[in-house]
Amino acid sequence: MGTSLTPEFWERFTILLVVAVAVTVVLTAALDALAARLPHRPGSGRRPRAAGQVPTAEGRLPRPRTEPRPLLDGPAGRR
Repeated sequence: MGTSLTPEFWERFTILLVVAVAVTVVLTAALDALAARLPHRPGSGRRPRAAGQVPTAEGRLPRPRTEPRPLLDGPAGRR
């Protein structure tokens, strides 16, 4: 026994579809705005800032410059 899709069905379907899309868009925008306002909390794996270091524009600390390790046996000893 088949059912016929009446104009009343399509009217209600269209209304419910538009309402569902509108609710989804509004909720997504609201949750996105809330997430953007949350403060960024650094993870426990980050190093503490040394005294006198200023973060860069991206918010990262500059890497300390390290000297290359000396070769104990010279270039020939690295085989």
